Amino acid sequence: MKKYFFLIPLFFLFYNCLSDKNIIINHKITKISIDTLLSEKMSCRAILIDKNKVWFAANNGNYGYVSLDSMPHFKGLIAKEELKLEFRSIAQTSKHIFIMSIGNPALLYRISKDNSEVKLVYQENNVKVFYDSMQFLNDDEGFAVGDPTENCPSFIKTTNGGESWQKIPCEDLPKFAEGEAFFATSNTNLILKDDSMWMASGGIKSKIYRSLDKGKTWEIFETPIVQGGSMTGIFTADFYDQENGFITGGNYQIPNLNSKNKAITSNGGKTWNLIDDNRAFGYASCAQYFPKSGGKSIIVLANTGIFYYRQKDKKWKKLSNESDLYTIRFIDEKTAVAAGKNKILKITFK
Repeated sequence: MKKYFFLIPLFFLFYNCLSDKNIIINHKITKISIDTLLSEKMSCRAILIDKNKVWFAANNGNYGYVSLDSMPHFKGLIAKEELKLEFRSIAQTSKHIFIMSIGNPALLYRISKDNSEVKLVYQENNVKVFYDSMQFLNDDEGFAVGDPTENCPSFIKTTNGGESWQKIPCEDLPKFAEGEAFFATSNTNLILKDDSMWMASGGIKSKIYRSLDKGKTWEIFETPIVQGGSMTGIFTADFYDQENGFITGGNYQIPNLNSKNKAITSNGGKTWNLIDDNRAFGYASCAQYFPKSGGKSIIVLANTGIFYYRQKDKKWKKLSNESDLYTIRFIDEKTAVAAGKNKILKITFK
């Protein structure tokens, strides 16, 4: 099923960045087409691109992949006792997929990409446990962050490719305010870029935490994002490189509130500037930079549709009314995959 949304006449601008090998494409999107890859009753907030596959992790123990070519799809199911497992984090190495459940107990599974093995590699039992986001830096080092079980964020890591995981003690982590936590909306609370790592919190306080040494030490940066309530703050973050970043979210309980809910940084998160305030969308669940855009173009999944920002225009364009989408990842600079309530979609930007 394919849908088209037309906006304004097409205009392209190409320019070089630093070298001829790194062409930055800063084009103005004028329309998108949407193809349905999977339509099935599930809630999916975690996806990743693996060559010609899109792996997903969802509720009710569901996981699997959809093919981007002629290969058949695959759907798996993980059941443990009578738990209703909801997976909202996903990450990968060259040989394995990792998915992690929210709630008590926290369960982290390692899945062979050939589907030959599903192994539980980490379990944490605590009434407060709730993991929100997971990423791998390379084939050996991986990290996951979660809500506080004490007075700091939950932070676990692996250095052996996910075979085993260790929880970092609170004395080695920044302290969280009472009521400060993360939001597991799209697996975008933890961002890794080269040697930099960021955590984006929300709730009573909404801050950015940056580490330049793989989580050993942390810097704490204030943000202008709306905060102070249990469902306010940063719901999603992305960094194009070690300097340019974007945060958004809002108030989940007042989804049309569009003030103090989107900001950018050009110094690694130290300071933030609100953009297009009191306009465009309200609550948003996922944001990603366009590849090869030089950090100048962003896509956002909001409660009222799909929105696009180009820094040159300094304002947002609504590309689609498509709703109930929670997370998005780019295949390349022209194509992305989004997932949400009962669907996984392929989006082509034109």
